[in-house]
Amino acid sequence: MRILFLGDIVGRTGRDGVLARLNDLRTRLALDLVVVNAENASHGFGLSPAIATTLLQSGVDVITLGNHAWDRRDLIGHIDGEPRIIRPLNYPPATPGQGSVVVALADGRKALVVNVMGRLFMDPLDDPFRCTNELLNKHRMGATVQAIVVDIHAEATSEKWAFGHMLDGRVSLVVGTHTHTPTADHRILAAGTAFQTDAGMCGDYNSVIGMTKEPAVARFVRKMPGERLQPSEGEATICGIMVETDDATGLARRLAPLRQGGLLAQTMPDF
Repeated sequence: MRILFLGDIVGRTGRDGVLARLNDLRTRLALDLVVVNAENASHGFGLSPAIATTLLQSGVDVITLGNHAWDRRDLIGHIDGEPRIIRPLNYPPATPGQGSVVVALADGRKALVVNVMGRLFMDPLDDPFRCTNELLNKHRMGATVQAIVVDIHAEATSEKWAFGHMLDGRVSLVVGTHTHTPTADHRILAAGTAFQTDAGMCGDYNSVIGMTKEPAVARFVRKMPGERLQPSEGEATICGIMVETDDATGLARRLAPLRQGGLLAQTMPDF
């Protein structure tokens, strides 16, 4: 299975960049599954139902979220009716939505996509390690599903690394989101799981993690609240990672980062 995961979409620039390239990427890379984190897609904070619908109609298979999941209150009434939008699994019981979804491909193969949120320097949610272990007891790669993708939305690199090692050999891909900065540590772990600490963002990198520079810098310099942060509107860099898995085992055969457009060094998977 050929899977593309795109990091946090930030604002209109990030959305437009993804939408402009998605059809070409699906064809050029022969993708079977596209997963994107879109918790910052609506003006930098949250995800509106309308934007979610546009992404899903344009070739995204699953949307993951994070700590900004409920910034747009209209999503609360929408998420239960759209299983392809998932929020972190470790939100408390009775929270709207689901933390995972099984996607059936046109050829009958299935992929489990999971979204969890870290706890270091983040909201004190339920234990993501325990929640994920409990979920994975119900699924086995090469049997109930052919691939498993896990988005860990977390601040601390140590927590992401520990999470990846815990799941090594049990899932196809563990990829981090939230920091909006692509890391250079993409690799296949010892037992066959693909891993990257953070996929980066889809947005304008002439910014402070996707937001216009001046107000963001002023908050650090003055240590006082200022104007509301707004997404930067320069050319977007589309950042993510692609993995190819073995259907029999679900483990990664190969992986490569993707960066297209904007300011960062460009790279495209060549397999």
